[in-house]
Amino acid sequence: MSEQSVNVDLAKERLNATFDVENLTNLIYGGPEKVERRRQIHKVASEDPFYKKLKPWSYCSVEEQYENGLAKHNHIKESIDKLELNGFDDLYYYKSCVTPHEPGPLDVHYGMFIPTIEQQGTAEQKEKWLAPAYEEEIKGTYAQTEMGHGTFLRGLETTATYDPKTKEFILNSPTLTSIKYWPAALGKTTNHCVVVAQLFTQGTCHGIHTFMLQTRSLEDHSVLPGIEVGVIGNKFGFGTNDNGYLKLTNVRIPKDNMLMRYSKVLEDGTYIKPKNSKVSYGVMVYVRSMIVKQAFNALAEACVISIRYSAVRRQSETVPGGIEPQILDYQTQQYRLFPLLATAYALYFAGNYMSTAYSEGSQKIEKGQLEELPQLHALSAGLKAFTSYAASSGVEVCRICCGGHGYSHASGLPKIYVSVVPACTYEGENTVMMLQVARLIEAAAKQMQSLIQSGSPAHEAWNKSSVQLLWAANAHCHLFCVKNFVENIESSSGDSRTNEVLKAVCQLYSIHGILENLGEFIHDGFLSGQQVDYLQKAMFKLFEVIRPNAVALVDAFDIPDQVLQSCLGRYDGQVYQALYDYARMAPMNQTEIHSTYYTHLRPLMNPQASTYSKL
Repeated sequence: MSEQSVNVDLAKERLNATFDVENLTNLIYGGPEKVERRRQIHKVASEDPFYKKLKPWSYCSVEEQYENGLAKHNHIKESIDKLELNGFDDLYYYKSCVTPHEPGPLDVHYGMFIPTIEQQGTAEQKEKWLAPAYEEEIKGTYAQTEMGHGTFLRGLETTATYDPKTKEFILNSPTLTSIKYWPAALGKTTNHCVVVAQLFTQGTCHGIHTFMLQTRSLEDHSVLPGIEVGVIGNKFGFGTNDNGYLKLTNVRIPKDNMLMRYSKVLEDGTYIKPKNSKVSYGVMVYVRSMIVKQAFNALAEACVISIRYSAVRRQSETVPGGIEPQILDYQTQQYRLFPLLATAYALYFAGNYMSTAYSEGSQKIEKGQLEELPQLHALSAGLKAFTSYAASSGVEVCRICCGGHGYSHASGLPKIYVSVVPACTYEGENTVMMLQVARLIEAAAKQMQSLIQSGSPAHEAWNKSSVQLLWAANAHCHLFCVKNFVENIESSSGDSRTNEVLKAVCQLYSIHGILENLGEFIHDGFLSGQQVDYLQKAMFKLFEVIRPNAVALVDAFDIPDQVLQSCLGRYDGQVYQALYDYARMAPMNQTEIHSTYYTHLRPLMNPQASTYSKL
């Protein structure tokens, strides 16, 4: 791209940066070689004519989004060998370019269905199901959430009752609220699913376990007897995914369809419990660690769009008759955007930590070392909640900071928002996730002890302390992100100028976090009014330090236009031409006179003409 084609204001912003953007990009993505590989993949993906011929996402109906999602999935499969995409990172970079914020119809097949078999299946079960799953002869999903129960797993109502006479499990949805509801790809895409159900054998309930269920014929995709399955209808987002419902009526499956790596049912119905009740946490930790990474991506992209646009957009007069200033120069705009930029960097380092922790933890799980699993599960639950809250609220602020244009799909921000907001509820509702982190926190523990001593039952004492527990868990996760940010800077291999900028960003994240939670710090006596004044001045000073580097800091995320899909966040800053082009390509603009003129508008304007036309 020639410098002449770049918006003048945006070009000046890049010249004013105090550090080398490429150095920070290399630090983020693990070195020059990995950055170059990432860029090569993005280039090849963005130039593929297959994707260019598809109807733009924002102009598609839900059915078209779903169909395009399947078409893209099939083309991606064909491209993996052709482009020699190797490993998780290659595929992730490729998919982020061709399916940006478009959760694929088979994402859960690879993200939950296969990992569940790998982690909870016996050697025989893995040999039976994994190869067909990887070849997509069987396409699966993970059916856990029910119409009446989600995060509270012990409350799930679907039953799996063992029949020793036939050596089968009988699956049932005994109530309306027990119908499986929300599982991704369940409606029309998959032919198998892992069903989470209450195990009954020899007249005893042994809690929730996982079972392999075939839902549709492998020959013609017809629904099998005893099964009712379909889509749940249009949603806030996720149009590319056919979230579904599943109702089971006396569906029999072989005994070996219970995943029995850890817990087992013998032929006579005898139940053998697992050595550790937390063995099922592995898949949850994996999914939640991925959500942390997705939260970073969403917030980073929103910051790229809003900060670049704020550098291009000029508005109002500070001096009568003078040039309109860039809205990024307004302190109020900095107050809204710079802390979010700092948060994006904090989430990046948190995501890295979780990826490493999961990788190390999964190796220990495979070796049967489960001692650290509960702690890892709690951390993943807390960070999942903390980061998804931060990202979803942050993306909305970025949208508002773009004014009216932020409301348009042309900005790219609504698409990001509807893709990240569901993370606040799926894979564990965030409040419940936080409470899992908060068990026996000191202040809340004292509150609970006091309530119990006054005669309140333990469960009632927990409930009456839950808000304090929530505050404590949120503070714990926030502190973790601050400490993790600091530790990454201290161990950074980056050059001095890059580290200085990151240090300022880290300080802003820390100070802004304190100022946003002043009540708690003052209530506990940590801060005086004078100290608060000092922190506020320090924050405003950091705004001045970050201001000349703001565009460079979002450039360092190295997110190509193909991924952003934003008229406002283009690298070249040609915002207004892009908005004009976007408007012109709208389907309603492809004809000068819309059909509704003849059916609805003209009859109102000239009723007599309408009568004649009927004759």
